[in-house]
Amino acid sequence: MARSMRAIAAIAGAAALVLGLAACGTPPWEQSGGSGGGATPSAAPSKIVVVHNDLQSGSTKRTLQAGDIKLDVSYFSTLDIGQWYATADKPLSLSATATLGTDQGQAVYLNKVTVSTTVQGPGGALATPAVLTDQSSVPPGYFVKTPYSYSQTFVIPPLDKRATSATLSIVYELLLQTTPEASTYSKQTASDTITVTFPKR
Repeated sequence: MARSMRAIAAIAGAAALVLGLAACGTPPWEQSGGSGGGATPSAAPSKIVVVHNDLQSGSTKRTLQAGDIKLDVSYFSTLDIGQWYATADKPLSLSATATLGTDQGQAVYLNKVTVSTTVQGPGGALATPAVLTDQSSVPPGYFVKTPYSYSQTFVIPPLDKRATSATLSIVYELLLQTTPEASTYSKQTASDTITVTFPKR
């Protein structure tokens, strides 16, 4: 009888040990791949940025304001936009004419135009070309009051072959005659940006 009691006690002790070890295990909901959602969620896909091409149709028009001066500008290219490869010469032509909001007969002149280019690639900014400038060769500048206009072509030089787009920042420096027949002028500045994308070869 004593032997039977010792056997029962041994079995009970073994069962308690097994239960204790099981209690120390990792719960199913914390295990990787378990149905309790313990698995680490996958990273969200990166957002795709779509760059608008302002010259997609081959041309675009803008109206800029510089004080009392309204400058109407047309941009276009003699090179098909489908051939605007990053590594090619890319001609950007523009035509601008000015009108006054309170016209008392003053003249309007365009003294200087600058085009700065910032370049983007798949990994971010790339090297930028030199600033393009057209400084008037006649003082005080080019007469641009309607019906007269200013026309010029700026050639964007070859860029890094990795370039996917570029933003052209264009600044117009204007001189407004203070009064009709006066030899004094006030300076006004108008600025614009044109974004273009480059096709792949």
